[in-house]
Amino acid sequence: MTIKDFIFSEKRSDRIKQHLLFWFCYWVFLTLLHAPAPGPKHRIDFFWNLPFAAVYSFFVEVPQVFFTYTLISFVLPKYLLKSRYFFSFLWIIFFIILTGIISYPLQRYAHPIIAKAILPEQFIPTGFFMGQDFRLDEFIGCFKGTLVAAAAACSVRLVKHWHLKEKRSLELLKEKTQAQLQLLRAQVHPHFLFNTLNNIYSKAQNESPASAKMIMELSHILRYVLDEGKQALVPLERELQMLVDYITLEKMRYDDKLDLYLSLPSQTEDLYIAPLLLLPFVENSFKHGTSRMLNNLWINLKIELNETSLAVKLMNGKRPYQDEHVTRAGRGIENVKKRLELLYEGKYDLQILEDDEVFIVNLTLALTKAIPSADDTRAHAKIEYAL
Repeated sequence: MTIKDFIFSEKRSDRIKQHLLFWFCYWVFLTLLHAPAPGPKHRIDFFWNLPFAAVYSFFVEVPQVFFTYTLISFVLPKYLLKSRYFFSFLWIIFFIILTGIISYPLQRYAHPIIAKAILPEQFIPTGFFMGQDFRLDEFIGCFKGTLVAAAAACSVRLVKHWHLKEKRSLELLKEKTQAQLQLLRAQVHPHFLFNTLNNIYSKAQNESPASAKMIMELSHILRYVLDEGKQALVPLERELQMLVDYITLEKMRYDDKLDLYLSLPSQTEDLYIAPLLLLPFVENSFKHGTSRMLNNLWINLKIELNETSLAVKLMNGKRPYQDEHVTRAGRGIENVKKRLELLYEGKYDLQILEDDEVFIVNLTLALTKAIPSADDTRAHAKIEYAL
C-alpha cells in the first residue's frame, strides 16, 4: 500500500491508524513548540526540556482531541455544512469554553502530579509546582491552540472529502462511458432490429395474437433502452411505463398462475429519474423469485409519490430453503446499488430484506423536478398504464 492509498483509505483499521498518526504528529509538534519554554524558571536547554515538554503537551492535547472530534462529528455536519452559521458560532464558543474547563484542571493539577511521578527531578522546571490556586490568565491560556488543532483536523477531513468526491465523479464518468459503449454495441443496425420485429409482429397477428402482443411489448422495451437509456434523466412516467411493459411481457409467460398486485402513481408531477434504475428490482423478482417457484406465484409492487420523494415497495414469493450458493440478488442489483451511490448519494435509502419465503425491496428516492417546455406533450394531468 502506498502512502496515498493509506491516507485516503476508508477501511476502518486504516482510519484508526490515520487518526492515531495525526495525533502523534500533533503531540510531537506541541512538544517541540513547548520545549524552549516549558515552565516559569526553565533551563535554557532545548533537548533538556523535551521530556517535561512531552508530558505537558500530552495534557494540552487531550482536551483538544475532545474539541476537535466534537467539531468534525457534530458542529461541522449538522450546522456548518448546512449553512446554519449563527448556531455554528454558538456551539463553537460553547465547546471552546467547555474545552477550557476540561483543560485547566488537567494542566494545573493533574499534569504536575504525573510529571513529578514519572520524570526525574532534574527535568522539572524550578518553581513549577508553586501556586496551585485558580488564576484567570492561566484559564484563558488553556484555550490556546484549541482552534489550531481543530482547523488542522478539519483541513485533513475536507481534503479527504474532496478526494473521495473526485473519485466518485471519476467512477461515475467511467460507469457512464462503459454504459455508452454497451449502448453503442447494442445499437448495431437498430433499424434492422425494429424492422425485423415489425415484420414478425405483422405475421404473428394472424397466426398467434398472443405472440404478437409479446413482440410488441418487447419492441417497446428495446426502444426505451436504446432511446432513453443513454440519457442522464428521463421522465418518471416513461420509466414507469417501461416497467409496465416489462411486467406485461413477463405475465404472459405465467397466464393465470401469477398473482400480481400493481399500484402506480396516477400523476408524476414532471419528475425525472435516472433511466433503467427500477427495472433490475422487478427483473430480480421474476428471475430469482417466481421463476423458481412451482405454485403460489405472487408479486406485489407498490410505488408512491410524496411531492418529490419516490417510495417503492416490492415483494415477491420465493422457494423456501434455497441452496445458499444461489445468488438471489444477482449482478443487476449490485449495479443498481453502485448507480444509486454515484447518482443519488445522500438522497436515497435502500433496504433489501429476505426470509424463507419472501423477498422485500424498500427504496425511497429524492427525484429531480423539471418545468416542462410548452411543446412537451408529456405534461398531462393523469397517467394511465396499460397492463
